[in-house]
Amino acid sequence: MSDDPLLPDYSGACIANVVPALLEPSFEPVSWIPAPALDASRVVLLVLDGLGWDQLQARKAWAPTLCGFDGGPISSVVPTTTATALTSIATGLTPGQHGVVGYRIAVDGEVLNVLRWTTPSGDARSAIPPGEFQKAAAFAAQHPPIVIRAEFTGGGFSGAHLDGTRLHGYRCLSTLVTEIRRLTHANEPFVYAYYDGIDKVSHEYGLGEFYDAELRACDILVSEILDVLPPDTALVITADHGQVHTGDQLYELPSRVLEHTSMQSGEGRFRWLHARPGRSAALFDALESEFHELAWVRTKEQVIDEGWFGPTITSVASSRLGDVALVAKGSHAFVDPVDTGPYRLVGRHGSLTRAEMLVPLLAAVR
Repeated sequence: MSDDPLLPDYSGACIANVVPALLEPSFEPVSWIPAPALDASRVVLLVLDGLGWDQLQARKAWAPTLCGFDGGPISSVVPTTTATALTSIATGLTPGQHGVVGYRIAVDGEVLNVLRWTTPSGDARSAIPPGEFQKAAAFAAQHPPIVIRAEFTGGGFSGAHLDGTRLHGYRCLSTLVTEIRRLTHANEPFVYAYYDGIDKVSHEYGLGEFYDAELRACDILVSEILDVLPPDTALVITADHGQVHTGDQLYELPSRVLEHTSMQSGEGRFRWLHARPGRSAALFDALESEFHELAWVRTKEQVIDEGWFGPTITSVASSRLGDVALVAKGSHAFVDPVDTGPYRLVGRHGSLTRAEMLVPLLAAVR
């Protein structure tokens, strides 16, 4: 357990800089981009949700194809959560610039679940239009084809981070492979694809045998995609975040904290607490006293000054943060009773540990 959070390398080897390096001619070549990704005629960028660098290195036997690619680790963004990280990948911006600053974000006194695009009032696509919530162009406004699960194509989050692209929905892994084959053989110069299996499995089962089996399945998927690509096409692999196995290591917030709290946003490993009027200092003191050994406790101002969300942050992005951040150091999570889902989470992410922050950037040419 590190005493210091691992901050993103926003000016260098970071997921926010991958798409600009691949698509923008003015982006200076850098050594951390694998050479096969820069030298090929066409590029397929495949994001494997939840594949952390450390988890991959610990399971090389299960991923011979991936481990045979060129490349190494790069950093995710803050928080290390899908909504924020995928938006940074798509837009090439830091969270402080694009404003998708978490999985559950405070908006006008309610909490927006970004992946579901709902608030406690229900579907939020009319009340919080996705294209207004996040306005930056995706993929340098080049309108590339995007291959994602078919059920995601009409969702609010897709509208927020993939607006202006050409969406191609897939139903199962065979159709994912076929869509990529069809698009690359039609001479599309850049194709973006996304698969969420590793993240789903790790959330529900943790980092045990089910995770190992899913990683092996993903390695086979990567091999199959590589096999169907036309010559001189690079397959580039990255991820949005890594994982930790939290299991039952859950901490409820005590009454001495909740008495100063109006609501919570964020998630179990990166909680934002919103103070009751005039109680921000008392809330910070209570959290620091209770959890300083288990978490990095930071005020909103400290988080901004330390550059967690990037060197600059817009007023809109700043307004979506809470008053005090409670960010887990080890392999545990902090409970918010209203932050629920379809099953108990065993694996989680969101914090600034090495296991969550480092992700692979790998490439090979067909």
